[in-house]
Amino acid sequence: MARKESITIRNILEAAFEMTREEGYEAVTARKLAAKAGCSTQPIFRVYKNMEELGVDLFENAVAYFEHFYGEFPKGDSVPFVDLGMVYIKFAEEEKHLFQLLFLHTGPHNKSLYEIINGKNGSVVKEITKAKADGCKDPGGMFARMWILIHGAACMTITGDYDVSEEETRRMLQDAYQAFKLHG
Repeated sequence: MARKESITIRNILEAAFEMTREEGYEAVTARKLAAKAGCSTQPIFRVYKNMEELGVDLFENAVAYFEHFYGEFPKGDSVPFVDLGMVYIKFAEEEKHLFQLLFLHTGPHNKSLYEIINGKNGSVVKEITKAKADGCKDPGGMFARMWILIHGAACMTITGDYDVSEEETRRMLQDAYQAFKLHG
């Protein structure tokens, strides 16, 4: 009788995801993943041709995790792009390694940064629409300006160079939007 497989693709992906959250994507090697999943490397390569193929599934799991994080994050700021910025910066603070995988890593995926942050629910499109309703003459350009500030703050969070409180961050994003709207 054939031996029943006890390690599933789900087990492998969960172990790889946890490793990525804890140590970063670069730490996910076949040997380390096998140890984390409690198996040999054989089940990993039974499911995946190589580690790059696993990386694609891992990336998609990270995208889904970010979408869930975004959906659960408290929102309600009337100023366009502030909620989006707060979520993104908080994600960088709380999920450093996943942030690096999604937004700073060039790897085996086919999604742009815009596609990831826009997500299935059209988060960016909603903010652009909110800016247009607020009287912004160039809401797409406003997004680009705000995104440079938001992404910069998030990256500074990763390096430990951003020690601004949430309240100050919110105020900074609100002020930036108003300044860009006035002068842009």
